Amino acid sequence: MSLSFQDEYIKKESLHGAQNYSPLSVVLERGEGAYLWDVDDNKYLDMVSAYSAVSHGHSHPELIKTIQDQAQKLAITSRAFYTEPFANFLESLTKVSGFESVLTMNTGAEAVETAIKAARRWGYFTKGIPENKAEIIVADGNFHGRTTTIVSFSTDSSYKDGFGPFTPGFESANYCGSCDCESLNSCISIESFERKINKNTCAILVEPIQGEAGIRVPKDGWLLKLRELCTSNNILLILDEIQSGLGRTGKLFAYQHENIKPDGLILGKALGGAMLPISAFLSSKEVMDHFNAGSHGSTFGGNPLATKVASRALELLYEDNLIENSHILGDYFKSKLKSIDNKIIKDVRGKGLWIGMELNESEVNAKDLCLMLLNEGLLCKETHKTVIRFAPPLMITKEQLDWAIKKITKVIRSV
Repeated sequence: MSLSFQDEYIKKESLHGAQNYSPLSVVLERGEGAYLWDVDDNKYLDMVSAYSAVSHGHSHPELIKTIQDQAQKLAITSRAFYTEPFANFLESLTKVSGFESVLTMNTGAEAVETAIKAARRWGYFTKGIPENKAEIIVADGNFHGRTTTIVSFSTDSSYKDGFGPFTPGFESANYCGSCDCESLNSCISIESFERKINKNTCAILVEPIQGEAGIRVPKDGWLLKLRELCTSNNILLILDEIQSGLGRTGKLFAYQHENIKPDGLILGKALGGAMLPISAFLSSKEVMDHFNAGSHGSTFGGNPLATKVASRALELLYEDNLIENSHILGDYFKSKLKSIDNKIIKDVRGKGLWIGMELNESEVNAKDLCLMLLNEGLLCKETHKTVIRFAPPLMITKEQLDWAIKKITKVIRSV
């Protein structure tokens, strides 16, 4: 296919689609494993993974077979009826996660909205907060989705501009990761959260590692301090692991690096095995039992097709050793990126196969580097103009990473 056809597809999308994205100039046609091909049959190594959704690799044959088998039987019924795939999925997810109860939705933002509703009901019906007074504390630099309520507590003006009026009931505190505190006992981030707590606070909602903010990794022990703060003040700790969960950081869940357990957990993206959208909010019976018939729902949430795929995707995390691979190769990849040692690199950080390379702002724009890497056969994405995110499928091999490192080194040294 000639280049003019690529231009034609780009023109069609630009002409007929809303301009709420700024894609790189490549028209993708198919994928397999860690690779993608464009309409001209050019091959690329995927370092985006649809923002952690493609943990299992593109077009995993087991997941394709699962879709085909289930689609021929039953795809959707709505939750007005019981189904075998949904029941088995609930059993599998509660067993692997250790949480008592699950409420399924479709997208990550829907799961975040569900968590907010659950926290507020718990605040009113269990903690005894006066009606319509419940407050949730979030972190600056957060990204939890793009609904009107969620952008209401974003600290990034670009997500909020022109979308008001905004939903009240949220307070923002300092995220850990950039402060120079000598110890967590005097951490300004923990103090910031503590100052925001009052009698109407029902929950603290944070990402254990902030993805959209540039793979911001808090100091060791920070989540543990938040856990202790929530416990001592009778507040729910809810973690958004839509991007960080299901093996991305080298453990099943990122909070396991701190050996804690939150009161609520939000999952999405990789839960659908890079095939179908499915998300979930997980919590205790105490929290979840405040939902009653008619209080919340979703037409497609928990549909047989998506839950069948999600059940198989959970099994494959272990059968394909994806969590272990993320841990081992993540450490290797990060060390190799750090060894590039170039003046344009300010920092390399992350856990597992989720790494951010921050650039010195005066040197080069991260999107320009992503375009250069595209020409070398690497698909990468920038955030906030200064950070390149590297998040390959968790089934990537050391040989593929070595090839990528050579290309990344070449591009950085050319600048």
